[in-house]
Amino acid sequence: MKNSVDALCLTAGVSRSGYYAWLKKIEQHAIREEQDYRDYLLLKSIYDAHRGKIGYRNFYMALAELLETPMNHKKILRLMRKFNLFANVRRANPYKQLAKATQEHTVCPNLLNREFEQDEPGKVFVTDITYLPNRSGKMAYLSCVKDVASREIVAYEVTTTLTMEIVYRTLKKLKDALDGNVHPEAMIHSDQGFHYTHPEYQQRVKEMGLAQSMSRRGNCIDNAPMESFFGHFKDEVDFKQATSLAELKGLVDDYMDHYNGTRKQWSLKKMTPAQYRSHLIAA
Repeated sequence: MKNSVDALCLTAGVSRSGYYAWLKKIEQHAIREEQDYRDYLLLKSIYDAHRGKIGYRNFYMALAELLETPMNHKKILRLMRKFNLFANVRRANPYKQLAKATQEHTVCPNLLNREFEQDEPGKVFVTDITYLPNRSGKMAYLSCVKDVASREIVAYEVTTTLTMEIVYRTLKKLKDALDGNVHPEAMIHSDQGFHYTHPEYQQRVKEMGLAQSMSRRGNCIDNAPMESFFGHFKDEVDFKQATSLAELKGLVDDYMDHYNGTRKQWSLKKMTPAQYRSHLIAA
């Protein structure tokens, strides 16, 4: 491995130390992006509670009551700019305000309530997005939908941006996988992330005939099945060494095929998720 890294560095005209510094920087960037997103969710809840009429000073005071270590005001300003959390101080036109109200992000109740022991495939789905730092020079993101009963990954999408398109494409793949066979009590569960509270996303979920459920704020255990899958994925896939998006997608595709079709799980009666789904349907 050492010799191959030396050879690549020589070909690229960079030093070995420079290469590792760059790799470390990519990983640090991924960690910071994930932390920024989690901090944003906290700021957004405060922002919504104040109907947008809040500046960085009031953010600081509100956070001081919630956190043991207050968030630095410079960080608050940076996150406000990054996620467009600007103070709404002007008196809005009532007609425009009414139109805007129909487009506000909405948090859904926790319908799943950690009931992870399911025996009907297609009834309960969980979904989330995770970061995939790699050597291509661009951060990548993996969006997945998992069937809680069979533990199959029924839909997934890999992109280099966190626009709404990543969840729209994932939903489209879920719709294709269901092929019209939607369980009458089907639901999809997620965290309270920006993508899942978006009115357009919620409308598409509704049109698919799915109820929408959300974890309590800041409680990742409420979406434990998805967190568990991402943990296994990151332990078993060498995604950080991918040098292009195409290579990364190939690694993801191979793992999904392996996970669903050949990776047996002790808790699934030593079956693969695909085998267990057939077992549940036949039972």
